[in-house]
Amino acid sequence: MVDVPYTHTLNRLLTELTTPSNTATFFAMNAMNAMNARALLNERVVMTEDSFAELVVWHIESPPSSSAHAFKYRLALVVAGICVLRYDNEAGKGDHKHVGQSEVLYEFESPDVLLSDFWKDVDRWRREHEYRDT
Repeated sequence: MVDVPYTHTLNRLLTELTTPSNTATFFAMNAMNAMNARALLNERVVMTEDSFAELVVWHIESPPSSSAHAFKYRLALVVAGICVLRYDNEAGKGDHKHVGQSEVLYEFESPDVLLSDFWKDVDRWRREHEYRDT
């Protein structure tokens, strides 16, 4: 079962995909601004006193190197100051995810599938580490 933060985040992403945005509200990074990017999602979801998920997704004019789609993203789960799970598509590496110290390829389908996959992995990580809301 997908957690509630996913539903909230997906609804926000879908709204951003279908609503003209005010770029002054969303552009936080000059590099992305220079790429004619439109921020679709820039959100921190506090999960517990010492954990949060950071969700950032941009739509860009042309695909980043090593990607076949026009999205730049980073999704991270941080627990006690340590990034324990991260999805991203940094230049030269393409779509991939980090789970602990391991890095594996990720097959990007769409922003909504990306978010769903991320939240499923968050739920899995929390179950495996018996990490519960406090």
